[in-house]
Amino acid sequence: MPDVRQLGVPYFLTMEELAACGPEAIPAELQTDTHLIYNSPAALDFNSPGAQGFGVKRAGLSVPGSIMLLIAPGCCGRNTKALQVPGGYGERFAYLMLSENDIVTGKHLRKIPAAAEAFVKSRETVPTALMICITCVDALLGTDMERVCRQVEARLALPVRPCYMYALTRESRLPPMTAIRQTVYSLLKPRKKRSSQVNLLGYFTPLADDSELYALLQSIGVRHIGELARCHDFASYEALSAANFNLVLDPEARQAASWFQQELQIPAIELKRLYETDKITRQYEGLAHVLGVRLDDSAYREQAEAARDAFVSRYRGLSVAVGSRLNANPFELALALLKAGVEVREIFAVPSPTDFFYIRRLASLAPRTRLYTNLSPSMLHYEECEHPVELALGADACYYHPGAAQVPWNEECQPFGHQGVRSLFHVMTETMAAAEAANTKGSRKEATK
Repeated sequence: MPDVRQLGVPYFLTMEELAACGPEAIPAELQTDTHLIYNSPAALDFNSPGAQGFGVKRAGLSVPGSIMLLIAPGCCGRNTKALQVPGGYGERFAYLMLSENDIVTGKHLRKIPAAAEAFVKSRETVPTALMICITCVDALLGTDMERVCRQVEARLALPVRPCYMYALTRESRLPPMTAIRQTVYSLLKPRKKRSSQVNLLGYFTPLADDSELYALLQSIGVRHIGELARCHDFASYEALSAANFNLVLDPEARQAASWFQQELQIPAIELKRLYETDKITRQYEGLAHVLGVRLDDSAYREQAEAARDAFVSRYRGLSVAVGSRLNANPFELALALLKAGVEVREIFAVPSPTDFFYIRRLASLAPRTRLYTNLSPSMLHYEECEHPVELALGADACYYHPGAAQVPWNEECQPFGHQGVRSLFHVMTETMAAAEAANTKGSRKEATK
């Protein structure tokens, strides 16, 4: 492996080397709390919980009709400006900017109730809830934000919840994006259950409309499928309390599912987003066994495998880089691609202990595949020409491989199950075909000169 102390060498491990380390001895270079973090454009959405995509701030506004007061120094609040375009989120924010004196003395805590009241009174309609978002400043000060929210709630007679945009806690038991998933459901109250209702937990945007999960649930009598992202008003949000059970589709929603179980007596079953069709079928079989029903996913599996096989027959051995800024677990996706006949040369990701289930299998199939970490300062020296690929998957892999055909695969609409496999291979096929057409056109132009 390269020595990161050598100037101009990006740090990487091969799958073989990483598997040999094991989950108990992940190198410090791959642990984000042990070294200086490189604030790369490829990793910005991870480095700051509120920077891009569904960070804490945008996620906190998932409750219909809610507004948010952001309490932060200017340096922490600047990224919120980017939220003014998609979905009108910018109109639902207000700022209580902290001065240096506030940060040193904590005087801003006395200003919060009045600022919250002024913000709420400025709205044309009464909001359904007020989210108070705080940053690492208050984490370091040890602010009891629960108590502050109770004070504001009593003053306004309005539900008030804290949102913790604590980048410092991303390695903790309750990182920001796990905590916010619980917060956005915390306004729900117990109500009579409907045996025909299921909630999907995990994402802040809905599953793709053509995901077979909807059809499979409907085939066993589920008539109401609740998703936070499809709640267009507060009444539909409150109806989530009536679910018979929850399906957890993202591990970061486990804490929220635990809250549902404890406070609303709604049990949960967890499903993973996978890209190996046999594993997807096995997962549906497990769900059917738990529910005591029969689920037939054969037609959807056939469509997914047809799309996969068509791609592989045309592009077998294609060299690919897989990133982590995409709608997939990068290690699981890399393994699925390798098994299908695609050559995965690089993975850009930070491994967790649970990823070693896939890493060990990757090491047996492609021991020389390299793992780079987006957050290593040594990535400043990464050069595409030293390890080129033909296709980049994931926004970060696309950043590092501008010369390759690119599939970001990080759209907000969430792929899942066989639909995700089918759609991914369709997009990959279209992207490669377009790249080939562009190369052919460029060659013809060059020949006529």
